[in-house]
Amino acid sequence: MNRIELVEKIATAHNLSKAEAARVLETITSTIVAAVKKDDAVQIVGFGTFKQVARAARSGFNPSAGTKIKIAAQKVPKFVPGAAFKAAVDPKAAKRKADNKAVAAKPAAKAAKPAAKPVAKKAAAPAKKAVAAKKK
Repeated sequence: MNRIELVEKIATAHNLSKAEAARVLETITSTIVAAVKKDDAVQIVGFGTFKQVARAARSGFNPSAGTKIKIAAQKVPKFVPGAAFKAAVDPKAAKRKADNKAVAAKPAAKAAKPAAKPVAKKAAAPAKKAVAAKKK
């Protein structure tokens, strides 16, 4: 989907003219760009977060000249998709993640039970010694 198709979708969904929908889209994008430029994160719950990240300076390789080059540090925009967006794109992965969380919670409950068992074993151990002492 490109910008024109998105404008048409907004216009038909909200009974707007294409010009009005284009202005709405332009307002949204310019607001996000301005906020990220000021190093503010824009978080849309369920959709994702737009933020600015700093890339460290690093060395690269120029394949045509065969030499190492220095790449300067820079600030770049980053989009981190939200949980609902990820689940909509790949529902199987969301289900696996939910299942893994459920499995991780079960061992925590089982961990409490073994703590009670050693107490019972310690109580049983002296009884065996007493039986062995009576046999002698």
